[in-house]
Amino acid sequence: MPADPRAVLTRPAPPPDVTVAYGDHPDQLADLRRPAGDGPARRLVVVVHGGFWRAEYDRTHTGPMAAALAALGHPVAQLEYRRTGQPDGGWPHTLTDVLSGVAALPGLAAAALPGLVAPVPPILVGHSAGGHLALYVAAHAPGTVGGVLALAPVADLAEAYRLDLDGGAVAALLGGGPADVPDRYAAADPSALVPIRARTVVMHGTLDRQVPVGISRSWVAAARAANTPATLVELAECEHFGLIDPESAAWPQVIDRLRSLHDDLPAIDAASPSR
Repeated sequence: MPADPRAVLTRPAPPPDVTVAYGDHPDQLADLRRPAGDGPARRLVVVVHGGFWRAEYDRTHTGPMAAALAALGHPVAQLEYRRTGQPDGGWPHTLTDVLSGVAALPGLAAAALPGLVAPVPPILVGHSAGGHLALYVAAHAPGTVGGVLALAPVADLAEAYRLDLDGGAVAALLGGGPADVPDRYAAADPSALVPIRARTVVMHGTLDRQVPVGISRSWVAAARAANTPATLVELAECEHFGLIDPESAAWPQVIDRLRSLHDDLPAIDAASPSR
């Protein structure tokens, strides 16, 4: 792994091709990247960034990841949303922003990148808190999601609250603990939302210190018991940030799982616009 696993968070990336708005708020945006190469229109990949839902982390740190995915031929959208620490971040806007953005982005991307984006639900690639948000959308709006690749997701908010991950991040998101706002946990916690209909692959490094791998193990076990089509891939010698770093040893496995997720989904209608 790189000497400093966090280096990816500040590594420069090529600028996006276009930025689109899915709402009126300044953070209701997504950066779009044009897929490399020739071929038919492809399913959009929506990258949902992490950062424990906090304002100091935005979509820019997923630039290297998104550029690498676009270089492999995927149309990519880096979704932004309101976050905690902002006047209108946290419950419920952080969650409703991602619901709205995922629903709108295939159409917005198809208009902005003519002939490159297939008119089918996207694959969500969510990291950490973004993995939580991807699972949340898949549970609440399954028709808008083609599949989920959840990378070290915060898949159990109640447990993350008990573990005090990132110094109260879950309480900041939901406004308290499970005993304080139980209805919010019932609505927002992936551990309370199984089964999820979307094909889901969860990847987690065993050396992760930000989100313990046990959270993914327990969520996938519960999801599979409820007949969710979910798979867990544990990566030895991988920590939290290698999953989004195209220069890490874990990255080829992330790409393999994204490719397998594409292959497992229904074929894109032959009538879809070609490039």
